[in-house]
Amino acid sequence: MLCDYGGRVRLSLSPPLRPATLAAADTLAIVAFAAAGIVSHTGAVSLRAVAEDVVPLLAGWFAAAALTRLYRARTVRALLLTWAVGIPAGVAVRAAALGRLDEPRQLAFLATTLVLTLAFVASARLVLSAATRAPA
Repeated sequence: MLCDYGGRVRLSLSPPLRPATLAAADTLAIVAFAAAGIVSHTGAVSLRAVAEDVVPLLAGWFAAAALTRLYRARTVRALLLTWAVGIPAGVAVRAAALGRLDEPRQLAFLATTLVLTLAFVASARLVLSAATRAPA
């Protein structure tokens, strides 16, 4: 929620928006992360690369979101639990689907994915929070 405290604006990772809006923002953030990674490694985005990277991450995210009740609870705790469970689950599904579970570089991919998805999701939610700021 945004509050005005003596001229200062407080942004929130859980702005007071409809669950569908928050879910769409989270989806766009994860897609943007994956697209940036795909382009940085291959130079272009392909349907195959999207299927390999985005689909497992979103599946993990929304499965965890259902368990944590992210879009009902609207708390930072639920957001962090969803991220901490959903992203590793998505990375594991991706590694299994690609036959890479035993590759050591999957740990580097997991670490990178954890850091950057949190940054992308938090950024998207903060932008929404700022955009929905009540006029002073």
